[in-house]
Amino acid sequence: MDTEEFRRRGREMVDYVADYLDSIEKRPVFPDVEPGYLHSLIPTEAPVDPETYEDIIKDVERVIMPGVTHWQSPYFFAYFPASSSLPSILADMLCGALGCIGFSWAASPACTELETVMLDWLGKMLQLPDCFLAGTHGHGGGVIQGTASEATLMSLLAARCKTIRRVQASNPQLAEGEIFSKLVAYTSEQAHSSVERAALIGGVMIRKVPTDDTYAVRKDMLKKMMEEDKAAGLIPFYFCATLGTTPSCAFDHITELGPICNEENIWMHVDAAYAGSAFICPEFRHLLNGIEFANSFDFNPHKWLLVNFDCSTMWVKDRADLIGAFKVDPLYLKHENQESGLVTDYRHWQIPLGRRFRSLKMWFVFRLYGVKGLQSHIRNHVDLAKEFESLVRADKRFEICAEVIMGLVCFRLKGPNELSENLLKKINQSREIHLVPCQLSGRFVLRFAVCARTAESRHIQEAWRHITQLTLDVLQESSD
Repeated sequence: MDTEEFRRRGREMVDYVADYLDSIEKRPVFPDVEPGYLHSLIPTEAPVDPETYEDIIKDVERVIMPGVTHWQSPYFFAYFPASSSLPSILADMLCGALGCIGFSWAASPACTELETVMLDWLGKMLQLPDCFLAGTHGHGGGVIQGTASEATLMSLLAARCKTIRRVQASNPQLAEGEIFSKLVAYTSEQAHSSVERAALIGGVMIRKVPTDDTYAVRKDMLKKMMEEDKAAGLIPFYFCATLGTTPSCAFDHITELGPICNEENIWMHVDAAYAGSAFICPEFRHLLNGIEFANSFDFNPHKWLLVNFDCSTMWVKDRADLIGAFKVDPLYLKHENQESGLVTDYRHWQIPLGRRFRSLKMWFVFRLYGVKGLQSHIRNHVDLAKEFESLVRADKRFEICAEVIMGLVCFRLKGPNELSENLLKKINQSREIHLVPCQLSGRFVLRFAVCARTAESRHIQEAWRHITQLTLDVLQESSD
C-alpha cells in the first residue's frame, strides 16, 4: 500500500467508522456466538501471498462484527463506560502514524512534554493540591499509565520499596527478606480485584477491610486491623482507598483514613478509576476531599472523560518514590539532558519501557470539548441514571440496593436471588441491552451503568420497557 492508496483507504475507513457509530444501536449489543466461533471462519495459517484490501474489509463484517460486544452502543449498560469520542479517535490515528516510543525525553521530546502538561491541565481541572502537579515547586507530577490496575501495582511496589528502605534505616540488622515477609497491605472488601492481584504480583499479604452499610471503609475498622497486625509483628505499609467502587460506586472516607495512614507511615493510594472524571464538576468535587493525605491518585479518562482506551492518569506527591523504586539506566537509554532537572523520563514511572503518544488524545479532547463540554457529558449521564432510578423506584417489584450518586444504578427484583439471576440471564440472552451483576450484602444485584456517549432518555426508557417485559416472564416462571 503506497500513500496514494492509503489516502483513499483512509477516507473509506473514516466513512466506515462514522457509519458504524451512526448505526450502532441497530446492532444487537451482545453477540450471539459460541466459544471458538471465529476459528471456523478464517484459515489456520497466514496467507503466503498478499490478499486484497477489499477482501479484508469484507471479512470485518463476516468475521469480526458477529463476535463484537458493542461497548459504544447506547444499549450497553454493563461494567463502566469505555469512552470514545471522534476527536480522540482522530488523535489516536495521529499517534499511530507518528509511531513514537516515548520511553525518554530524548526519544521524543513532544511526547514527554505534552504528557506532563496534560496531566497538569487535568490536575487543575480536578483542583488537585499543587504538590501533585509537575509545574509547581513541589516534588510530584503525573503520568499516563495503561490502566488503573497498572497504577495500583506501581504504587504498591513503590510503597514496598520505600518501606523496606525506611525500616532498614532504623533497623540495619534486619535483612530485606525478613522485612518483606512481614509487610501487609489493606484495601476495601469492595475494592476492585486488581488490588488483590497487585498484592499477589508484589508478593505481599493483603487484608480486606469490612465496610459500613454504604459499602465504604471507615477509619475505626482500618485502625483496628492495623493495630492487630502490628501486635502480631507485621508491618502495615499500604492502603488502597476506592472512590467509586466497581460494585456500587461507594466512596471510602479518605478524610478519615488519610490522617491514619500518614501517622502510621502507610502509603495511601486512591483509586477513582470510574468516578474520578466526575470530580471536574464542582458538585462532585467534595468527594475528592482528603486527597491531600494521599501519596498517589489515579483515575481513568478512558472510562468517562471521552478519551478512548488506554489512558489512565496517575499522580504522585513525590516522584522520587517511583523513580527510586524502578530506575534502571543502561547506557543505550541515557541522553545528555537527563540530569538537567528540566526533563522527565517516563520509563522510570511505569512497568513497560515503551509508551505511546497517548497525551495527544487528551490534548485533542480537552481543546475540542473544553471543560464545560466535558462537565456537560458527565452531568448528562448522571441525569440519565437518576431517570432510570426513578423508574425502578416506581415499580414495587424492584428495590434499589445502593445510593445512586453518579451514573450507576444497583437494583434487583425483590425476593430470592434466583429471580434476579434469571432476569439477568434473559436480559443478556435477548441481546437488546447488556448488563452485568454484582453482589451486595449477600444479594445478587443488577448493575445498570450509563455508558455510551450517545445515550439519551429514549434509550433509558426503552431499556426499562425491555426489563419489565422480561420481568413478567421471570415472575410467571417462578410461580409455575
